[in-house]
Amino acid sequence: MFKDLKRSAGTDTLIGQGTRVEGKMVCEANLRIEGEYRGDIECAGSVIIGEAGIARSNITATDLIVAGRIIGDVAAKGRLTITSNGQLHGNVTAGSFILHDGGILNGHCRMEFPQETHTRPLAETESAASPIAPPVTPAAAGTAASSSKELSGSALSAAKEAAREKARQAG
Repeated sequence: MFKDLKRSAGTDTLIGQGTRVEGKMVCEANLRIEGEYRGDIECAGSVIIGEAGIARSNITATDLIVAGRIIGDVAAKGRLTITSNGQLHGNVTAGSFILHDGGILNGHCRMEFPQETHTRPLAETESAASPIAPPVTPAAAGTAASSSKELSGSALSAAKEAAREKARQAG
C-alpha cells in the first residue's frame, strides 16, 4: 500500500525545549536541538544547537551552528559557526570556522580544507591579491601633494617626500 509513495529528500528533525533524548542519532536531513541530547550524532545535513540547547555529544555534520552548548568533539565538513552565545567544550575539525565575539571554544581546532581549495596554483592566488599602488614620480608629486585626499598610506608619504625634494632643488 505504501510502497508506491516516494521517499522525501529528507525531513528536518527537532528536539524541542524541555525534551531530553539519549542514544545515537543518524540523520540524512537537518537537525535542530533546543532541548538536551546525550549521545553521538552523525548528520548528513546541518546541525543547529539552539540557544536553549545542550548536546553532550560527539557530532559529525556537514555544517554546524552552535548557539547553545556542546560538550564533546565535533567535525564539520563544511562550516562551523559559534555564535555570540554559543559554547563548545571539545576538539574541532572543520572546513571553515567562524567564532563570533562572545562565543567560546575550549579545545583544539584543526582546519581541513577541501581538496580543490589548496590545489590552486600560486599565480592564481597572487593575481587575486589587491594591486599595489604605482610609485609616484617627482613630476606628479606636486599634483599628488595638492590632491592628497585621493592618496593613502605609502603613496601619500612618497608624494610628500617627492614634493620636499622638488622644493629643495628649486630653492
